[in-house]
Amino acid sequence: MSRATPAEHVAQNGFTVHTRGRGFSEITDKVAELIATSGVHTGIANIFTAHTSCSLLISENADPAVRTDLERWFARAVPDGDKIFQHDAEGPDDMPAHVRAILTGVGLTIPVHGGKPQLGTWQGIYLWEHRVDPHQRKVIVTVFGH
Repeated sequence: MSRATPAEHVAQNGFTVHTRGRGFSEITDKVAELIATSGVHTGIANIFTAHTSCSLLISENADPAVRTDLERWFARAVPDGDKIFQHDAEGPDDMPAHVRAILTGVGLTIPVHGGKPQLGTWQGIYLWEHRVDPHQRKVIVTVFGH
């Protein structure tokens, strides 16, 4: 069993994702780049987006049908314009976007080893825009370790 060691280094950086509206933007390469330049060899990376109508997720990155299926399922589970919602200040996709972000989450934590994110073979990191219109989304990557 390995011995616990305190984090000797913390690095934080961010970037902006320009979405095209509802859908997925793969950010795996950008996150990997920030991890590689962080100076952390072994540790964890926290990826966070400070928005209430988009989310972050790790998903299948080989077959785009997975993301299409996710979008279809959420369209059924949390439809735009559902009369159950009162909050529609920015349109019929406003409250559904908030629900989608709550269900999928705005933060991820992944292990880092060798200065690289330790993702599975078919895993990619995505920002999922839940609004119909394009937006600029900030993503913050904080890497802890040694």
